[in-house]
Amino acid sequence: MADKGATIAYADGTGSFLVLLALAEQEALFQKYGVDDVRSVGVKGATVPRLTADMPLGMIGEPAALLQATEGADLRLVASFSDIKLSGHLVARPGINTPTDLRGKRMGARVIGAGLWISTILALERLGLDPRRDQINILPVGNPMQIFRALEQGEIDAALVSAGQSRELQAKGFAVLLKDYPPDISSFGGGLVVSNGFLSNNPDVVENVVHALLEALAMCLGGRNKAKVMQAFNKALSITDAETAASSLAELRRKPYPSLAPLAKMQAVISIHDPRVLKVSPADLIDDQFVRKFDENGELDALYAAYA
Repeated sequence: MADKGATIAYADGTGSFLVLLALAEQEALFQKYGVDDVRSVGVKGATVPRLTADMPLGMIGEPAALLQATEGADLRLVASFSDIKLSGHLVARPGINTPTDLRGKRMGARVIGAGLWISTILALERLGLDPRRDQINILPVGNPMQIFRALEQGEIDAALVSAGQSRELQAKGFAVLLKDYPPDISSFGGGLVVSNGFLSNNPDVVENVVHALLEALAMCLGGRNKAKVMQAFNKALSITDAETAASSLAELRRKPYPSLAPLAKMQAVISIHDPRVLKVSPADLIDDQFVRKFDENGELDALYAAYA
């Protein structure tokens, strides 16, 4: 008997973990595990996907979950699929050639307080800059492509962009102020978040959604389905080249347990923008029962073996 349906919100065009959602839809993995009516809803622009009674699941950045918990939402992080390292190039418009030139300027992020904003704060720290002290105004612009266009059109002065976007901008006279980072600086994670009410009333649905996403994860990391994985990358993130896809795959976690330490680090950075977030207990957001079940019963290893 099929489970009830579910609607999954996600931030359009943001986060390597979205390839799992696209692949699970593409390969009918939700239906394979009995959830016949799964609808994914992309949230565009400078908006955090918000979980509601009609949209109780989210493939979202973990900072977005912390922000919603700050506002009183009762959420649970049931899987943490990606560990997104600080990466990309901090690029500035022509005329801005040094880090000190960024003082008093405008930068772009998707949403203030969420994932790309955290990456931008960390990149500025690498340059010895502090947004408050140096009066750097970080504006909510939208997804990475919208940020690229805003920078290109002069609506902002600088932004953190992908290496590919950086090459395009450099050809037009833009300057790269930062592109090298220590490999161990995590910016934010992304995973499956669910409203606690839905989880309590529909644990089988959530379990089966997790199962489908775990199979998508095994497909992505197994190496046997490159064409299908690239198709999903193109749909989810408009990525068509193997090098960029490989970089995104490196962010995916083989055992996607939600973890307290990364959440606490994200919380500390977000508190720069919104001190209220410090009232949230990250431990209360974590529910790893489904990942643990599939790990301990051998199903996760079996999925990896099937796609190796």
